[in-house]
Amino acid sequence: MDIPYNVEPRPDTGLYNAKLGIWLFLASEVMLFGALFSSYVLLRTGAPAGTWHHGREFLNVPLATLNTIILIASSVTMVMSWASLKLNDFKKFRLYLGVTFLCGVGFLAIKAIEYSTKFHHGYFPKSNTFLAIYFTLTGLHVLHVIGGMIVNGYFAGPGAKMWRTEPERFTNRIEVAGLYWHFVDLVWIFLFPTLYLL
Repeated sequence: MDIPYNVEPRPDTGLYNAKLGIWLFLASEVMLFGALFSSYVLLRTGAPAGTWHHGREFLNVPLATLNTIILIASSVTMVMSWASLKLNDFKKFRLYLGVTFLCGVGFLAIKAIEYSTKFHHGYFPKSNTFLAIYFTLTGLHVLHVIGGMIVNGYFAGPGAKMWRTEPERFTNRIEVAGLYWHFVDLVWIFLFPTLYLL
């Protein structure tokens, strides 16, 4: 027995099940990050004058800028992987999804450099309120990047066998994975100026 709406859109929403599911999941993620961003704003605006530490005192803006470029590029390659499937070009799909995965590796490597440098200089979450927020927000974001990389790695590897039997459903799965990856990138685009520049 087939599960309905894996490929065809639902009549009530115009979305297939997985796409509806990812949008609902991303709505909960927006609330999670929204609560953390709100906490940051309240703590920063409520801090007594002259007591708030700014990101530029602790953070490496050039490395964060490079990470921003890497994540934006990974969003482009994620779209290209999905578009390659739409064009029935599985080899290009694997190439673009592989580049997306490597961009994630690059992002994590730069983040590891940033974290280790801070730890080396004695900057920990307990050091001050700003660093507590910085490590909470960026640490949670790193976990999301790792989650996206696990999914993308699966679809580039063992999960790709679905392409031979259900190509349209597989293409839909890549679209859903792409929506998640774009969300992760979008969160960083908000994190970067909020923590590093303002």
